[in-house]
Amino acid sequence: MPERSSRRRVRGAATTLAAVALAGTAALTGCSSDGGTAGAASPSPSPTPAWDASPASVAAVGDSITRGFDACAVLADCPEVSWATGTDGGVKSLAVRLLGASKAASHSWNHAVSGARMAQLPEQMALAAQEKPELVTVMIGANDACRDSVGLMTPVADFRASFEASMRRLRASAPKSQVYVSSVPDLKRLWSTGRENPLGKQIWKLGICRSMLGDADDMGAAAVARRDAVRERVVAYNGVLRDVCTRDERCRYDGGAVFDYRFTGEQLSEWDWFHPGRNGQARLAEIAYRNVTAAGPPA
Repeated sequence: MPERSSRRRVRGAATTLAAVALAGTAALTGCSSDGGTAGAASPSPSPTPAWDASPASVAAVGDSITRGFDACAVLADCPEVSWATGTDGGVKSLAVRLLGASKAASHSWNHAVSGARMAQLPEQMALAAQEKPELVTVMIGANDACRDSVGLMTPVADFRASFEASMRRLRASAPKSQVYVSSVPDLKRLWSTGRENPLGKQIWKLGICRSMLGDADDMGAAAVARRDAVRERVVAYNGVLRDVCTRDERCRYDGGAVFDYRFTGEQLSEWDWFHPGRNGQARLAEIAYRNVTAAGPPA
């Protein structure tokens, strides 16, 4: 009897230990009695913010293209025809297409500066952030390549550092603003198209984008190499715009749409045959609207 009693006590203790162990395992794994998962499961990662295809306000930053330079008069800004925030009915800017003509006038701001390079973008971004816009458009980089010589073009590393600083400036004050980034136009294609116009080439001699447009009819090896070097730098700038924008969950790059667009004489300024005229500004607005309202970013 004492021996059987001892065996029963050992079996009872073993059963109790097994039950405790089972309960501990259930607590660690978060399993409930019905096979479901209890509250100990790992939290799900925060979802990526959905892109708002209907922003209610727009701020623009950039250079002479966004200021409508040479679109209305020679060597003068014409922001009313800006592809981003202009009010001209023929252009139908991005702001007008998104907000309507009346609201665009009061809910859009143009902080672009003719002649600006990427190094000036952080300051523009800080100004744009003060407006707390739902969308910021960026088009800049042509002046970084359009210098008096190839050697004076902005180094790619500096271009990247300034763009990253610009995004930090925006995020510091407007963390939820969406950003639409346009690619830099293909300056070599603009040279190829504009050089067909004698008047335009005379304006080029005043000093517009010498790295690309200087000695416009020179087809010697040195001139060809110079133009190719400018184009390669623009391609590198666009790679930076794409890379930096991709790392920001509220940023959308145009996929190279503006760089790939084949501007014709009809779209270029009648004064300098290099900057977009009214027609060209309208085409830029179309490209931007298509990308901003698309279900997803360009492939």
